[in-house]
This record gives sequence, structure tokens and C-alpha cells, in this order.
Amino acid sequence: MTTARYIDIHLLHTVPFANLNRDDLGSPKTVIYGGAERTRVSSQCWKRATRLQIEDVLDNHAVRTRRLATGVIERLLERGFDKDLATAGAVQILAAIGKGLKMEPKDNTTSVLLYLPRSAFDDLADLVAEHRGAVAGEAGKKKPATVLPVNRVTALMSSRNATINLFGRMLAELPGAEVDGAVQVAHAFTTHGTQVEVDFFTAVDDLNTADDRGSGHMNSGEFAAGVFYRYACVDVATLTGNLDGDLTTARELSDHFLNAFLASLPTGKRTATAPNTLPELAYVAVRSDRPVSLAGAFEAPVRLEGGAGYAAPSGVALADYASRIHTLWSGDGTILHGYAGIQEKTLDGLGDRRSSYRELITDAVAAAFPASGQAESSR
Repeated sequence: MTTARYIDIHLLHTVPFANLNRDDLGSPKTVIYGGAERTRVSSQCWKRATRLQIEDVLDNHAVRTRRLATGVIERLLERGFDKDLATAGAVQILAAIGKGLKMEPKDNTTSVLLYLPRSAFDDLADLVAEHRGAVAGEAGKKKPATVLPVNRVTALMSSRNATINLFGRMLAELPGAEVDGAVQVAHAFTTHGTQVEVDFFTAVDDLNTADDRGSGHMNSGEFAAGVFYRYACVDVATLTGNLDGDLTTARELSDHFLNAFLASLPTGKRTATAPNTLPELAYVAVRSDRPVSLAGAFEAPVRLEGGAGYAAPSGVALADYASRIHTLWSGDGTILHGYAGIQEKTLDGLGDRRSSYRELITDAVAAAFPASGQAESSR
């Protein structure tokens, strides 16, 4: 009887002509791996797409911003405060937090990027409104006294929602507000070598005269296409700890994350390319020992064979590498693993085949959070 600790999810995802994640010059991000240039999508980019999808499904959003004061001021104005008093209320919130978090006087932004539930903005505004008289008494002073209850402000600033419990929060300026991330997301990269392509385009000026046959605008963009290897891991123990031992919620959030990671797609250049594909292969493993990425399967870039494309041989390479790693790693802690995909060929090394992604995720989450509290070994 073995206790599950991690859920690994590996995806092969074909993306057509697109630019999901740009560098500072507007080009698709790349990485040199195995001596070949690959197209890359950063973990931050795909993590944000996954986070927003989870929040939309749960209707429970978080906000990452330096504009805490602006958000509170807007809500106080809606509650009938004038601009000066609303600003004084925002200053009081920052004063209650302490010296570590300061507000820039030019634009009322905080010195660091904050990450908190959207509902916390409403709660902070309600707290200021509750102490409106005391805030008004200190408004306009060069060094106003702190009148808001520090413990309540700190509690609101430390509040969490589902995605904060999943992805964590770093906030050294407010002790007690930090949350360990329960999710690890790797940079996605193509299983094969790629080349960035330049697309020259023009736009027609609809009000051109009959004698003016030139374009109204011309420019170029850079794009790439390929089969991406995507990998992420859920640390079951850390997530459960973030939820104070609530296994039911940890199970639900693990399910939401796996579904969202599988279905999400970054939005870069979306309206110009519509690259709305789904992964064609998913492999999920529930483990008791440690997370295991299979990125090494593609250190030698996949080669074209007989015009079959890259997707099918990428699946074979993944399965072969997984099988060899399981054999090599004598302390293999796989509790359950399996796969689902569009490939007709059986992929030995990836466990039992499921008929759908939904079935695959359901089985994996059940193995990670069994009703008895123990997971039975099943290969």
C-alpha cells in the first residue's frame, strides 16, 4: 500500500502556424536542445492560460497587480467616498501592512506585484468604509496615524482562492502571506527542430482613391509550427497542506488543474492564427517517490520518416523513453499510469489505454486521492 505524492501529466500537442509566446522582439521564443533549435512556450505563459481557465470554471478569480490602491479607491468611490478620502483609505491599508510594502506617489502603485483574490479588494474597501470617520480624521496629514486594525488588513492580504493554493504566492514583504506552489509547469518545446518563418502582410485602406493602389499598411510577423512536449506536476502533499488537510478540495483542484492544463492554450496572436488545437496524446502518472519529466525523450530531435509528420513518431519516442526510464529507475514509485490519444498504435510503456481524457484524469485523481486514504499499486 503506497501513498501518492505527485501527479505527472505529459502532453504532445500539435500547434499549427502560430506565435503563442513572443520574446522582446516579437519572435516566437526558442531553445537550443540536443543541438537543434526548438520553438518554446514559457512556463509562465502556459501557466497563466491554465490559471485563468480554472478561475473561469470556478468563477473565483485572483488578481496579480501593483494597483492595489487603485482597485480599493475605485470601490470606495462607488461607496460614496470623494477622491481625497478614498486615496486616504488606500494609504491607510498600505500603512497597516507595514514598511515592506510602499506606494509610489506618482501613480499609487505598490512597490511589488501583489497576488490576491479579487474579493479581497471588496473586503478591504468595506474595512475602510467601516472606519470611515477615523480615516477622515487622518486624511491630508503628512504622517497620518494608522487607524485600520492591522490584524484584519493582514488577514485580508493573506487570503487565498483556489489558484493561489495551486500556484502559490511569493510575498516576502508580508510575513505569513507566502504560499508554497503545489504545481510545477515546464517550458513547452517542440519535439523536433523548427525554424521561425517570416510572414509579410499588407492591409488595404478602404478609402483609397481610384488612383491610389498602394496598401494602407505593411509589416511582417514571425511564426512557427510544431509538436510540443508539455509537462506539469501536481504536488499532492503540498496542495493538501495549503488547504489545511482538506482532501476533498485538494482532489477537486487537482482535477480542475489537470483538465485546464490539458485544454488551455495561450492567446498570443490568437485572432490572427486561430491555433485552436487539442493535445493528441496525454500520459498521466501518479507517483509516490518524485516527479519525473520525460523531456529527455526528445533530446535527440524527432526526424521525419516517410512523410508521416512529427506527431506519431513523437508518441513512439515518448513511450519508448518512458519504458526505459521505468526499467532503469529501480525505485520506480509509479502507483498508476495510463494514456489516451488519437494514435491507433498501442504505446507500450505508457500503461493502460483509456478511451478519453476525462476517463484518464478521473482514474488518476482517484488513485491519488483514494477513499480509503491509501493508493493500491497498479501498473
